[in-house]
Amino acid sequence: MPTEKELIAERLRKLKDLRALGVNPYPYKYNVKNKATELQKKYAALAAEEKTSHKVSIAGRITGLRRMGKVTFLHTLDDTGKIQAYFSQDNLGEDTYKKLKLFDIGDWIGITGTIFKTKTGEVTIQAEDYTILCKAIRPLPEKWHGLKDVELRYRLRHLDLLMNENVRKTFLKRTEIIKAIREFFEQKKYLEVDTPVLQTIYGGANARPFSTHHHELDMKMYLRISLELFHKRLIIGGFDRVYEIGKVFRNEGIDTSHNPEFTLLECYQSYADYEDMLHLVEDLYDFVAKKILGTTKIEYQGKIIDLKKPWARLTMTEAIKKYTGEDIDSINEEDIKELVSKYSLEIEGKPLKWKIIDELFKKEVEPHLIQPIFITHHPKETTPLCKQCRKYPDKIERFEPFINGWEIGNAYSELNDPVKQRELLEEQAEQLRAGEEEAHPMDEEFVQSIECGMPPTGGLGLGIDRMIMLLTNSASIRDVILFPTMRTEK
Repeated sequence: MPTEKELIAERLRKLKDLRALGVNPYPYKYNVKNKATELQKKYAALAAEEKTSHKVSIAGRITGLRRMGKVTFLHTLDDTGKIQAYFSQDNLGEDTYKKLKLFDIGDWIGITGTIFKTKTGEVTIQAEDYTILCKAIRPLPEKWHGLKDVELRYRLRHLDLLMNENVRKTFLKRTEIIKAIREFFEQKKYLEVDTPVLQTIYGGANARPFSTHHHELDMKMYLRISLELFHKRLIIGGFDRVYEIGKVFRNEGIDTSHNPEFTLLECYQSYADYEDMLHLVEDLYDFVAKKILGTTKIEYQGKIIDLKKPWARLTMTEAIKKYTGEDIDSINEEDIKELVSKYSLEIEGKPLKWKIIDELFKKEVEPHLIQPIFITHHPKETTPLCKQCRKYPDKIERFEPFINGWEIGNAYSELNDPVKQRELLEEQAEQLRAGEEEAHPMDEEFVQSIECGMPPTGGLGLGIDRMIMLLTNSASIRDVILFPTMRTEK
C-alpha cells in the first residue's frame, strides 16, 4: 500500500502532466445545467440499455472510478446526490480518453453527454466531453463510514459531509427547519431584526461571557450571551413584535447538549405576557414538526415523543414534590438547607433558598421531563428581568419548556417597571462584584431606555440547536452544528 506522502506525490505528477498537455486544472467556471438527483428521477422509467439523445451537463466530485481498458465508469457527487458516467475511447477519441488517466477519486469534473440506462438498470451519462474542474492533491480517506473517532469527524467536517450522506441530510434539514421557523413568525406578523454580537455590556441571561478588546476604541467588549436587552429597546422604539435567530456565546462547559457557540431564537411581543409566549411555543413546535416531518410524533434516541399541543404544565415546586416528595412551599429556609447534604447538591456561594430549589430541580426533576412540559413560577431571585407573579409574590411569571430532560427555552412576562428594574440590576451588579460570575452587570443605557417607557411585553428565548436535534434524531448538539467548538490540536 502506498503511503499518503506517495499518493500526494503521484497526484502532483498528474497535475504537472495535465498542465503539460495544456489543460488548466483549476478553471474559473463551468456551465452546469443539470443535477444528479433530477436526472435520476427524470430517467428512472427508462428500460435497461435504452438510450436517449437528451443532452445533459453536470459537475461534481469523483467518488468512484473503475477503469477497464478502453472504457471507464465513474460516479460523481453533487449537492443533490450521485450519478454514474460512462467514458469510451471509441466515443471520445484516443487522445481525449487518455487524459482521463490523470483523474483521481476526489477530483472535481464537468461532464456533458447523453442519458442511457445500463444492463443493470443504472441511469448513466455517456460522456461526449469532460473537463477537470479541480485537481485534488490530498486523497480522500478510504475508511470513513462508521468512524469511531467522532472528534475527527467534527474537526474534518468537509470530509464528514462528503463521505456520509446522512450527515449531509441532517444539515439540509437544519436549513429547512430554520426556514420553517421564519415562515411561522412571518405568519404571526413578527419583524425579523439583527442586533449587535459585540457588546460593551453583556446581559439577558445568567452566563459567563467571552471577552475581547477593541483596539481602535481601546475598550473591553463581550460576545453577546443573549439577544434580550436590545430587543426590548426595539419594543420601546415602537416595534410591536420582533424576533431574531442569531448566534450567542457562553463561556461554559461542553457536552452533548451544550456548545459555547449556539443558535438562539428570541422574540418579544407588545401587550402580551408569559401565557401568550407559552402558547407561541406550542404553536411553533407543532407548526415546524408538521412542516418538516408531517407529524407531531417523533422518535428520539429510542423514545417516542409527542409534540402535539397542549403540553403539560407544572410549577417548579409542584414538579419537585412530584419527583422527590419534598414540599418546598411548606419548608422553612433552615430545613431547606438540609436538602443540600440529603441530595448532595452543589451550590455556588451561599446556600440560599432559591439556589437550593433551582439545583434540586436540575438534579432530581429535569431527567424525568421527557414529554413536552412547561415548568412555571420560578423563585423571584432567578432573574432580574421578569415581573413578579400575580398569584405568588415570592415567584415570577416565568416558564421553561422541557423536552427529553432538556430545558429548550425560557420566557417571561417582561419587567417594565423602571424603578424596580434599576433596583434589581444594582443587586445583580453587587453580586457580580462579590464573585457571582453569572450575575448580571449593571447596564445603565438599558435601564434608561426602560425609563422611557416599555409597554407590557412577553418575551421568549428558544434554543434552535436542541430543536434540530429532536427533529433529526441527533444524539449530540455537535451533530447539528456544522463546525462545533473543538480543542486545538496539539
